[in-house]
Amino acid sequence: MSKAQCDAAGLDKHAVARLVRKGAWKRVARCVYDTDPVPVEQRRRVDYHDHVRRRAAWIAMLAVPDGIATGACALALYGVAGLPAKLVPEAARPQGKDVAVTGGVVLRRYAAFPVERYRGRWIAGFVHALAQALPNLTRDEAVAVLSNALHEGHIDEGGLRRVRELVRGRRGAAQVHDWFGLVEARDASPAETATRLSCIEHDVPPDGQQITFTSGGVFLGRVDFVWSLADGRYLVVEIDGRAFHSGAAMLADDSLRQNGLVGTDRLIILRFPATQSLANGGVGREIAERLAALSWMGAPVAETVELGSAPVAERRAGSETRPR
Repeated sequence: MSKAQCDAAGLDKHAVARLVRKGAWKRVARCVYDTDPVPVEQRRRVDYHDHVRRRAAWIAMLAVPDGIATGACALALYGVAGLPAKLVPEAARPQGKDVAVTGGVVLRRYAAFPVERYRGRWIAGFVHALAQALPNLTRDEAVAVLSNALHEGHIDEGGLRRVRELVRGRRGAAQVHDWFGLVEARDASPAETATRLSCIEHDVPPDGQQITFTSGGVFLGRVDFVWSLADGRYLVVEIDGRAFHSGAAMLADDSLRQNGLVGTDRLIILRFPATQSLANGGVGREIAERLAALSWMGAPVAETVELGSAPVAERRAGSETRPR
């Protein structure tokens, strides 16, 4: 809550000071107060990380007079996935006007850029917010953010090219341009992006992604990543994320789907929790080791694969293999 909001609610500076002394409120920046008495790190909510990111954006908008959320803070309000767990509160002022800010809030000075209305405030337009944020992200964060923006339809390929143009000339832009070639709209989560990048780093890029398997025309399941093997089988990797694989109903559905897939004897399935995929590059290393033992072909996999009953030799007749 800002001082202006306190004034509008009839709370003078003395009332606010009493609330802060009692621990009911906490001052987080000049004239900005957190009205939740529970310390941020102790809050328990399903959207905890998103909550922390949105909180940073609001601190910036409230601490900067006429503040416009920019960069990663604006992207957090748009609901983009793949951002760092903690964001530095950042905002700009109309026409780049200066103002003194405290409490760890960063005042950005950008040339004029498009804005969007958000709950009575202003935030940077989506494409410009991406361009503002990318130079301050790591490679994996930047690729995850761009992939999520494409996957969720926030931008299309034309929008991606526009972001690239806007990044040009910004501080740190040189390294960012090398990352655009790694962006993939089929990544359904940051954990999938991390897994794919890890596999690329270990020289085992997926042969297919978001692949549907059928048997006799009957849908068996849609999987995250697929590699084709020399004996006609496939290595399938599934990334289990809390948002997509939680709850009894979802677990039951996952079990039925996996049983149907495994029952074909054509698939070898590996499952990794999202936390493991995001934590380090070990996922790609483990997949590479499995593929070396399973005689990976490196042949592209169609979006839909029919697992028929033809003999393996017949299924693979005439198949081309990638030189190893």
